[in-house]
Amino acid sequence: MRFVLRILGVWLLLLAMVAAVVDATKSLAGGGAWVVTPMGVQWRELAPETLTVSKAWIETNAGKWLWDPFILGILSAPTWVVFGILGVFLYWLGQKRKEVEVYIN
Repeated sequence: MRFVLRILGVWLLLLAMVAAVVDATKSLAGGGAWVVTPMGVQWRELAPETLTVSKAWIETNAGKWLWDPFILGILSAPTWVVFGILGVFLYWLGQKRKEVEVYIN
């Protein structure tokens, strides 16, 4: 299980790097002004129907309170930040723990 978490973490970190490169490329092409693409905008560009389906599913199964303050807050964050935080967290969960030796006198 730890191996799977580490692999998912690495993949999410790679996605974060790709999203950061996309934002940096847009920034350079736009004359140097820093461009930050929110995750919701990028999701809407790639697959708009899945965003609508996800919103409907979350509102029906979990409640509207989860979508409005929490999910919209995540979707308004930059894509590379969201994937980076998730990637680091999953990689941290999947790391091997050090054995601690306890000596009792």
